[in-house]
Amino acid sequence: MTGALGNPLDLSGSVVLVTGGTKGVGRGIAARFLQAGATVVVSARHEPDSPVAVENNQAAFVAADLRDPEQAAAVVAFAVERFGRLDVVVNNAGGSPRADAAQASPRFSESIVRLNLLAPLHVAQAANAVMQEQESGGSIINIASVSALRPSPGTAAYGAAKAGLLSLTTTLAVEWAPKVRVNAVTPGYIETEQAHLHYGDADGVAAVAGTIPLRRMGTPVDVGDACLYLASSLAGYVSGANLVVHGGGERPLFLSAANADATGVTGASPSPGGG
Repeated sequence: MTGALGNPLDLSGSVVLVTGGTKGVGRGIAARFLQAGATVVVSARHEPDSPVAVENNQAAFVAADLRDPEQAAAVVAFAVERFGRLDVVVNNAGGSPRADAAQASPRFSESIVRLNLLAPLHVAQAANAVMQEQESGGSIINIASVSALRPSPGTAAYGAAKAGLLSLTTTLAVEWAPKVRVNAVTPGYIETEQAHLHYGDADGVAAVAGTIPLRRMGTPVDVGDACLYLASSLAGYVSGANLVVHGGGERPLFLSAANADATGVTGASPSPGGG
C-alpha cells in the first residue's frame, strides 16, 4: 500500500505484523516500519522491558509462542481484530542455541525446526487467509539466514530449517499468487545487543567484520530496509525471491590459504583493502 503522499516507501495506512519483533533484528525491522508510518504489531513470548516505538508511533504487542499453531493464528487474529486488516507479515521469530549435531536430542532438534520452519508456515497460513480476501492482497516476508546457504556447524537443525524456509517461500509464492507476494530476506552477520554471544568481545566483532567485503557487520536497520523494500510497491513484481543482505558474503578461505603459502606465514589474513 502506497502512502497518501505518493512515496512508495510511505506505508501510512498499512498494518504490519513482525514476529519476534521486540529485540535484535526483529525490533530493528519493526522500528523501520514505524518510521515509514505503518501501524505495527509485534509478537514475542514475553513483553519487552520497553515498548517498540519511534517518536509517537508505538507498536502494539501480543504475547505468543508461535510453535503452537493456535497461538500463531491468534496473533494474526489480534492484528485484524484491532486494526481491521493485515497488509504485511514479517516472519522473523527464530534462532537456536549451539548444539553439536552428534549429541543434539530429538526433542531439541524438533523444537528448532518447529520454531524456524513450522511457526512461519502457521503464521503465513493464517495471514494468507486474511490477505486473499483483501482487495490489495498482501506481502509475506520470511527472515532466513546465511546458515541456509552454507554449512552450519553447531546449529545443524537451524540451518536445515532455514533452508526449508527458503524452499517454502518459493512454493507459497506460486500457490498464493496473485493476491499475496511471498519473499525471503537472508541476513548475514548482524550486530545486535546479543552479538557477544556469537562473536565474543569488541575485538571479536571487529575481526568478523574484517572478513566481510563491506568491512562491517550488518545492523537490524539494514535488514529492516530490505523488508521495507519488499513490502512496498517498489517490489510489486517481486515474489518468490531471496534478498541476501550480507555485505558481499564471506571471503573464500582458499584465498587466505593461498596467501599463507605465498608468504610462508600460516594463517596470514588479507590486507584491509582486500585483493
